[in-house]
Parts: sequence; C-alpha cells; structure tokens
Amino acid sequence: MDEQKGQIFNIQKFCTGDGPGIRTTVFLKGCPLDCLWCHNPESKETRPEISYNQERCIGCGRCVSSCARHCHEMKDGMHIYHREDCIRCGKCGQNFCNALEAIGREVTVREVMDEVLKDKIFYANSNGGITLSGGEPMMQPAFTLALLSEAKANGLHTCLETCGFAPRDNFDEILDLVDIFLYDYKETDPALHKEFTGVDNDLIIENLFHIDRLGGRVILRVPIVPGCNDRADHFEGIAKTANRLKNILEINIEPYHTLGKSKCENVGKRYPLNDTTFPSDEAVEEWMHAIASQTNVTVKKG
Repeated sequence: MDEQKGQIFNIQKFCTGDGPGIRTTVFLKGCPLDCLWCHNPESKETRPEISYNQERCIGCGRCVSSCARHCHEMKDGMHIYHREDCIRCGKCGQNFCNALEAIGREVTVREVMDEVLKDKIFYANSNGGITLSGGEPMMQPAFTLALLSEAKANGLHTCLETCGFAPRDNFDEILDLVDIFLYDYKETDPALHKEFTGVDNDLIIENLFHIDRLGGRVILRVPIVPGCNDRADHFEGIAKTANRLKNILEINIEPYHTLGKSKCENVGKRYPLNDTTFPSDEAVEEWMHAIASQTNVTVKKG
C-alpha cells in the first residue's frame, strides 16, 4: 500500500480543530459537491490548479519566459494571466514566484506518512493523530483506504472529514479504520441542499445512519450560513437527526466565514456569496441554543 498514489493539496500540522488533540490534517483533492460557501474551492477538482495572487506579483516577468504556451504576458508593467490557455503544468510558479502556485500534487502513501509520523510524539501526548480532509477523501477511495491502513499500522488515532456523498461500499471498507467521522450536515431540506451544494441529501443521510448502525462514531459538523440555512426548521432537523444517532459524540456548529472568497479569485472561480456577512456572536449563540434546546447531544462551536 505504500506505493498507492493520490492527489493532495496540503499537509497541515498542529491542527486543533480537526478532531481531538494535536493532529496533522491531510487535504485530498476532489469534491463531488459545489457548496456556495466552500472555504476550500481549490480542492474541488482532482487535478492541480494554478493559484494567482495578484497582490503578491512584483512584475519580475519570470513566468513569461517559463511558459511555453504563452499564458503569461507583461503589458505596461502589469502581469496578465491567460488562464484559458493554461494546462496547469506549474512551471510558472517554480522560479521563486510568490504570486503563482500549483495547488495539488501526486504523492505516495509513504511520502504522506513520512511527514505525518514526524510529529507522532505530539499525537501521543494529546490524544491526537491524523485527519483526512479535502475536498472529499472518498473521491479517492483506494488512496484513502491505504492512508488509513498505514496510519493504523503505526498506532495513530484517525479522523475522516466527509460530506457523506459516496458509495456505501466505500464507507464499509474504511469503517474499522476510522476512529471518528467528522460528518457534514449542511441542510435538512433535500431541495435546498441541492440548491446550496449541487446534490440532494438522500445518499448523505443514508450513509450517515448506515455508519451509525455499524458502530461508527460521529461528530456532526454543521456549517450555518446567514440567509441560507440559518432557519428554525433546519435547526430542528439537526437536532432530530442527532437524536436518532446512537454513536454521536457531539454537534459542532461552524459559523460562516469568507476564507474561500480570495481563494476563489486566485483559482479563477466565481464566489457566489459576495453579499453574505459574518454572523454576530449573538447570532451564533442563538443558533446553538436553538439546537441544544431540542437535543441532549452536546453542541459546541467548531
């Protein structure tokens, strides 16, 4: 399994919000959803993407000479990126350029685990471990299975962050290798779920209860976005769903933020929620109270 390959876009160390303790989070490329509020838009496609941050460009022109397809141009001292002609080779960002970056790279399981295991002492002292995130790890089921197997072989606690939109058999294969599923619950109403994410939630809900029936431990992760799903009926749906789960540990409320906006711009995508603002602390407290008043499951801010 060491030679199994997959596409990742980041390995982030000393994470404290992706499961218990100190963790290393491995971000896999590819996602089957297209959430309006996505905070990792650079993860959606399985192939690498080119991020261009105009504010970091110093106009050196190295990218122009490094691109055989002439995707970069200097005009009147300004850099112009012809993204439509780009094949995403990433050569333009390899010449000490801080503005251009290829996001996504192919790695082996061994390459990932060599990096993860450097901090094993911190996991042991904090009840931490490895978390697979994305994107959606289940878009690369063989790679995800291999990573989790290797993590368990090295005695690591494992978490899997998932939107739940994947074949049931894929979850069956990894169930015994995942200590905690960080399971997204984005919207109760199937039609609104499709409007907000591009798919309805039938398969997602089915997989959630299937994992629970087989003994999988779950933290329900709930993004709340003003003007989208900050509704009483959705809060009721969250509580009712949690109440049906036998192995749920807690509910994590994840208030909307705009970290995905600049990332969208950098990878040439449109950000749909330009007019949506941060919720106030008071609003978040109201959301948490609305859910907590209808369930005995612990509700925390994620």
